[in-house]
Parts: sequence; C-alpha cells; structure tokens
Amino acid sequence: MKTDNRKVDKMLGMKLFEGEKLLVIISMLGFVLAVGIAVYIGLYGAIIFPEGNLERAFSFNAAIALFILSIAAILPIAGLSPRKRAAVRWAFTLTVLYAYAIETIQHFRGINPRFTRAGSAVDSIAGALFGLDSLLIIIVTVLLAIPFYRKRQMNERPLLVLGIRYALFSTMIAFASGIWMIALQGRYTGEAGNLIVLHGLSFHALQALMLLGWLSERAHTDKKHALRRIHFGSFAWMISIVLIGLQTALGRSVFELTALPLLAGVMLLIWLATVVVAAFELLRPKTVSANSSAHRN
Repeated sequence: MKTDNRKVDKMLGMKLFEGEKLLVIISMLGFVLAVGIAVYIGLYGAIIFPEGNLERAFSFNAAIALFILSIAAILPIAGLSPRKRAAVRWAFTLTVLYAYAIETIQHFRGINPRFTRAGSAVDSIAGALFGLDSLLIIIVTVLLAIPFYRKRQMNERPLLVLGIRYALFSTMIAFASGIWMIALQGRYTGEAGNLIVLHGLSFHALQALMLLGWLSERAHTDKKHALRRIHFGSFAWMISIVLIGLQTALGRSVFELTALPLLAGVMLLIWLATVVVAAFELLRPKTVSANSSAHRN
C-alpha cells in the first residue's frame, strides 16, 4: 500500500506540506505563543492598562498560526516554480513573524497594536506598519490563489483543488472584512455588529472546505457525485458567509435568533452534513482493485 501511495503521489505531484517545514515551524510558533498567553491570562488576567487585551493577542496568534499551517498544506500543490514558491514562503514567513511580534509585544505593553490612542509616535508607526504588513499578506495570498484557478491544477487533483478554490474565495471575503475593520479603526458596526465573526469564519474556510475536498478525494466515490457534493457544501458555506456579512453590515449581532443568523446556521449545518457524508464514505469498507487501491495524501 505504501508503494502504491508513493506512485500516486509522484504521478500527481507534491504532497500536502511537502517541503514546507519552515512554514510549519512558523505555525507552531504561533500556537506556542497562544498557549503561553493563555497561561498568563489564567494567572494574571487579560487586561493590561491602558489598552492591552491579551485575549485578542491569544486569538490572533492562534488564528494566524492556523492560517499559515493551511498555507503550508496547499503551497506544494499550487504548481509554482521553485523560485516563486520560495518567494511566497519567505514573504509569509517575514510578514507573519512581524504580526506575531507586534500583536504580542504591544498588548503586553498595554498598547493597542493597531489603533493606539495612548502610545507614542513610535507605537503609531508600528501600528501603521502592521496595517501594511496585513496588506502584504493579502497580496501574497492572492498571488498564491491564482494558480489554483488554472485548468491544469484542476486536472491533477480535481476534488481537493475544487475545495481549495472555494476556500481561497472565502479567504478574500475575510481580507475584505479586515480592510473594513482598518477603515473603521475597530471591529464594531452599528449597535451590535462585530466584524471579527465574519473575518474569522471566512478564514476558517481554508480548513473547512479543504477538508471537504480532501475527504472526497480519498473516499473512492464516483467523481461526478463527489464534485457535486463539494459544490453543494462549499456553496452552502459561502451563503452563510454572505448572510453573516449582511447581518453585520446592518449593525446587528450574528447571535440573534433572527432570520439571517438562523439561515446562516442552517447553511453551516448543510456544509457539516456534506463533510460527515464524505467521512462516512471514506471509512466505509470497500473492495477495490489493486489499480484503484492507492490513496492520495
């Protein structure tokens, strides 16, 4: 079986995470920072005057670590040349390291890392550079996304790549909400709208929709049926994002028991159902021939 797996991987190209040890290490660093901050919060509390909030540093480091881990997974199968791939890798490495540093250090100093009103001119400059750093991450992600929309990539691993396509489109919505927060110099809209929910959920498509594609790829089901399921589940996810965005734009909480949040919840349940079905198909015992027994990584 391992021999068959290697043959299939060689035929299809690079495996997930292959050659991206640096990005995985950068991701693990973010998780370590998040755990350390969580321990500190448990001992001393989250608020550091005048503006510091370690809960935000915790959630940011954990989120960016998960994001960069997902990037490490998909970068090997983007079809980039070694030179372009190295450029993307180092661009993410440097921008994420700065993001970790500014978010963590400033909150521990009691300074809002983005929109400080209590800090010095140096803190304001650091915050402006943080905004520029965020824009660079957006640009590099867009450049990484482009190859996945080429026909050649779809021909190699159609199910996984389809999930990645939807995931990257959702990520663009996450970036748009991030720019929205920069414009507002905060995360709140109206009386109860909170852009961070839209921002975070849109980013989690990188895990949620890629998982759907990966499970479908390994499940040995009919390809057309699997493609329809990925479209269905991913489209439901995208509708939920749009509904949450509308609720937030109206200045209302996404946790209200009203039409838009409830419908968004239904859409997320539909996505979850497609993942569960794909997982059951993967786990269900099958009798396969020697030629079709290899699994993709």
